[in-house]
Amino acid sequence: MATTTADRRLFIAGEWIETGDWLEVRSPYSGDVVGRVAKAGATETRRAIDAAERAMREPLPAHKRAEILVRVAGSLGRRHDEVARQISDEAGKPMKAARVEAQRAMSTYTFAAVEARKLAGEMVPMDAARAGEGKLAFTLRQPIGVVGAISPFNFPLNLVAHKLAPALAAGCAVVLKPASQTPLSALLLAELEEEAGLPAGWLSVVVGPASEIGDVLVEDDRVKAITFTGSGPVGWTLKERAPKKRINLELGNATPVIVAADADVDTAAEKIAANAFSFAGQSCISIQRVYVERGVYDAFVERFLPRVEALRIGDPADEDTDVGPVIDEDARERILEWIRESKGEVLTGGELEGELIRPTVIANPGRDDKVSREEVFGPVCTVTSVASVDDGIELANATRYGLQAGIFTTRLDTALHAAQTLEFGGVTVNEAPTFRSDQMPYGGVKDSGNTREGPHYAVRELTEERLVVIELP
Repeated sequence: MATTTADRRLFIAGEWIETGDWLEVRSPYSGDVVGRVAKAGATETRRAIDAAERAMREPLPAHKRAEILVRVAGSLGRRHDEVARQISDEAGKPMKAARVEAQRAMSTYTFAAVEARKLAGEMVPMDAARAGEGKLAFTLRQPIGVVGAISPFNFPLNLVAHKLAPALAAGCAVVLKPASQTPLSALLLAELEEEAGLPAGWLSVVVGPASEIGDVLVEDDRVKAITFTGSGPVGWTLKERAPKKRINLELGNATPVIVAADADVDTAAEKIAANAFSFAGQSCISIQRVYVERGVYDAFVERFLPRVEALRIGDPADEDTDVGPVIDEDARERILEWIRESKGEVLTGGELEGELIRPTVIANPGRDDKVSREEVFGPVCTVTSVASVDDGIELANATRYGLQAGIFTTRLDTALHAAQTLEFGGVTVNEAPTFRSDQMPYGGVKDSGNTREGPHYAVRELTEERLVVIELP
């Protein structure tokens, strides 16, 4: 059962405010109210943008930005258990996964602090051309301006950290809209940034209707960039509506992994079982489609199913739980409907245990099944027998998504062939494509997005180069 209850005010222009209206945050597991948050709208969002613009008129030196980021990382470490419990309560994330998320957020802030200290432009070799003789040139990295950040429910702390920490490292003030289902972790992070010495206006957190808040962020010319993690239709609509802004999109996936005939089948089965169902499959890179070469298909399934069935389903507050609830009833009913519609054979799961979807494995689904071509975002994994690695690659590429993919093989040539031909932003070899370390470049191609996250890369997305040319005596 959820244990944390709180009323949280909004953080705007360095003040904690009430609006007279409240949003309830409920546990996806128990349905209990775990907190209430003051509800924002267009007025509060404009006030936040006003404050952000004023704040950026007095830039923070890089060393001060870095020091604030380091202090936030330290606070996340000291309050690790509290932070993990907050994640678990509002998102229904099992505690073992919530603890990992809290640890990762600390890493995100640590890496961002490094980027703040080393952010710089580069020298331009002017005398490489006759026209440049007698001139010295270099670039400066300037903050792009006020950033509007929109984060999803599934990583309510670390995906917020991936918005806030690189923006501060780049010297940008942020107006954050976290998911209304899971805003408490974002507000806790704002509290830590305030305690770390972040001046007023550099961060505001507004919680409320996406239409009202999003419209203001899109329409206000003072917001120079929007960084968005969420659904594809919403993300690409933002880009269409704001063609003059920098729109950084990290979107969905229907994550595939290929198991070659020469693979270590035990290792593949173990890693895929763990990563297909963690947090009930509610990750953009949760393994959804497994393509196994025919010669080892039976052996893989024989090893895979017992590992799936051994996963513990239940209360996310229980330290032993592996699989908890999906975010709400609508998501649960949609996922069950997709399972029922599939033309494949349900090998395990496919039904409820109480109010929770049992981890589900579907064998050889139809190519046009939703579980084969759309993002399930639930505890569902398909397993398909293929004649060759190339057939697996063809099927892996046969969706509109391209975030991350993986292959299990002992052959270097097979691994490199897959890396070159899988149409994804990242390819893992002998590791689940659900893997993410927070300093790596993370992002997709096709409908999965147009940016790379990870502090080193995100900082550059939120800065602009300014050329300086000096005539030498």
